[in-house]
Formats: sequence, C-alpha cells, structure tokens
Amino acid sequence: MKKATFRKNAVSWKKVISCTVASLALATAFASGARALTLEEAKKQGYIRVATANEVPYGFMKEDGTAAGIGPEVAIAVLKTLGIAEINWTVTPFGTLIPGLKARRWDFVAAEQNISPERCKQVSFSEPNSSYGEGLLVKKGNPKKFTTYADVAKDPGLKVAVVSGANNIDFLRAVGVKDDQVVFIKANADALATVQSRADAYAATELTVFNLAKGREDVEQVSPFADPVVNGKPVRNYGGFSFRPEDKELRDAFNEALVAFRKTDAYRQILKTYGLSEESITAAQSVNVAELCAGK
Repeated sequence: MKKATFRKNAVSWKKVISCTVASLALATAFASGARALTLEEAKKQGYIRVATANEVPYGFMKEDGTAAGIGPEVAIAVLKTLGIAEINWTVTPFGTLIPGLKARRWDFVAAEQNISPERCKQVSFSEPNSSYGEGLLVKKGNPKKFTTYADVAKDPGLKVAVVSGANNIDFLRAVGVKDDQVVFIKANADALATVQSRADAYAATELTVFNLAKGREDVEQVSPFADPVVNGKPVRNYGGFSFRPEDKELRDAFNEALVAFRKTDAYRQILKTYGLSEESITAAQSVNVAELCAGK
C-alpha cells in the first residue's frame, strides 16, 4: 500500500512541478513583454534611469554630482534629441552594470562597455559609441619615429616599458618584441621617468597614454599610431550602450539618434576631449554591432 501511495504522490508532484515551471515561464514571458519600456513611456514619465561605472574617462560623476565622460555625455546629448532632458544617474561597480540592468534597477547603461559576443548574449547593445586601442608614450619629438608596437621589434637595441601584469606585454610579444627589450615598471606613475631615462617608449592603452602626456612638454603620445595586429586582428575595443533585450523599441530609437549624432562635430568634440584620436573616432564607425556580437 505504501508503495502504491508513494507512486501516486510522485506522479502528483511531477504534475505540480511541471505546471509550476510552465506557469513561471509564462509569467516571466508575460512580465517581460508587459514591462518593456518604450521611448514614449519614458517621455511620459519625464525621466529615464541610466547607470555608469566610476571610470575616467569612460563614465564618472563630478564632485558637483553631474555625470561626465564619454558615455554619459553622449547619452545626455542623444536623449535630448529624443525629448528626454531628465536623467536619474546611478554610479555602480562595473561588474554590477549588467546584473542591475537585467534586474530593472536602471533602464540602460552608459559606461562604454566593450561590445563582445559574451555580453551580447545578456544585453542588447547600441551601435559602437567609441573605440580605443593601444598607444605609445615617447620623448618629445618622437626621436625614434615610432608608429606602432612592431617598430620596437625592428631594432633589438630599443627598449619599451610596460606595467607588470598588464596585457600590453602580450601584444608586444605578439608583434615580435623580445623580453630583453622590455622594461617592467610598477605603475603608470613610473612611466614618465622611465621614458626619460631607461626606455625609448612606454606601451599602454591609448587613453592612458593621452592622460600621461596631457599638458607636458617633455613627452608626447605617438600620433598617428597603428593598432598592433594579433592573430590577424587589430587590438581594439568598441564601447557601446547596453539595453534589456525586451526594450527593443527604446534601444532602436536611441540607436537611430546615436547614429545621427555620430555625424556631428559635437560628438567628435566629446570624444576628443577625453583623449580619443581621429583614428579611433573613425574606427568606432567602421564596424557595426552585429559584427561585434558575432565576434568578427
């Protein structure tokens, strides 16, 4: 009798679990569709919620509480063209941007997240808003006439500095730079003195190099600079705005306005203010989000 009862109850619980799972799936799908935020709804409520990470120059908050950086300033300009002037900003650690978006704590993210296939599985990205690659810091006048990392490999007597643990060393090695040509330093702050004393150049991201050279008369950023090619592809990041997949109408409206804004001088000025070169500004518009999400 116990055996028969157990089987009956087991079948009953299977049905309950099956129905519960199905109900939850339907409820989630319904809620997702019902709660999708549209542009008109955002305009009607009079504001939109946007998150950024506290990372200069990609996105940060000034001491006076205003949002600044590449992502926020472009977002403010684009939203204004869409009729949304009020933005409720949230600053959050980079790793919580996507989880918070999915949890509906904010409506989209303006932090120049790199558009990657892995992230594209979780969120819906806009077209690229920015692009940045590698860079070289050298003595004023660029006496060795560097134009890319590969130039260092051409002369075994040349030395290039890099921060210990930074992935720039991988790019240098990939283009033929030998380890005995590399001078390892502890931090970016050591780069200026190193370039003046025991290295011909310092390798870092384009934006890091820009900020180190800014306002100085003894060093400069190599320009123009060609991205190093690793495994047949230029080393370059493409930042964009991320939305929830269900908010397709909002993302499409924002995307259309973003593409139009990228053609303006105001857009170029924002990116240049934070250190992006003409090459990077052009690169941001040379690929599309579908290609980046596909890993092309």
